[in-house]
Amino acid sequence: MCQQKLPKLPKNIAIDGPAASGKTTIGTIVANKIGYMCLDTGIMYRAVAFQALKEGIEIADEAAVTGLAERIEIDILHASSEDGRQFDVMINGEDHTWDIRTAAVNAVVSEVSAYPGVRRAMTVQQRKIAEKGRIVMIGRDIGTVVLPDAELKIYLDASVEVRAQRRYVEDLGHGKDACLEDVVESLRHRDEIDSGRAVAPLKAAEDAIVIDSDKMTVYEVVEFVMGLLK
Repeated sequence: MCQQKLPKLPKNIAIDGPAASGKTTIGTIVANKIGYMCLDTGIMYRAVAFQALKEGIEIADEAAVTGLAERIEIDILHASSEDGRQFDVMINGEDHTWDIRTAAVNAVVSEVSAYPGVRRAMTVQQRKIAEKGRIVMIGRDIGTVVLPDAELKIYLDASVEVRAQRRYVEDLGHGKDACLEDVVESLRHRDEIDSGRAVAPLKAAEDAIVIDSDKMTVYEVVEFVMGLLK
């Protein structure tokens, strides 16, 4: 994708929003257009959740999960396969790009990300990455906690029904068994946890631009964001 030369771009762009609102897709396209790196911070919490399950760590054991978050090695690399991935997710040197998006991980990632120690460990890594600049950072608390001074903050929203349909189609496309009703319930559960947690709850920053993508295509959302940059 060709990079577009735009005047005086912000050092960092923060994109927040609920699960399956299209943050990663939009952020990746925008980043490619302007020559920035895109980091979906949600994959870091998914990586912790996946590794906890893999190692048999009880998700309810906050101390053990926090300890894991402090020692886990997570790396994001350019996509090595044309299987629909936007990047490779490496955990302790192994490729787990699709493993972190299983139903088992979906069921516990919000609980894992609600632990203050886990969020502190991930926030430290995220801020170090952002210090270099030219980052589109995606998550739930980027504009409010991780990068409160980001020059451009976007909150991408959509109804749970629309988000569930998108996730359902994505899962089917990857050959996964999926039930739309289960996806809806899973997203509602995650929304409740993400919005209700005591530490860094999901919400739009006061100075964020809120985009409701219910009736917008990916192209329309991207063009809207590019318009903000221009």
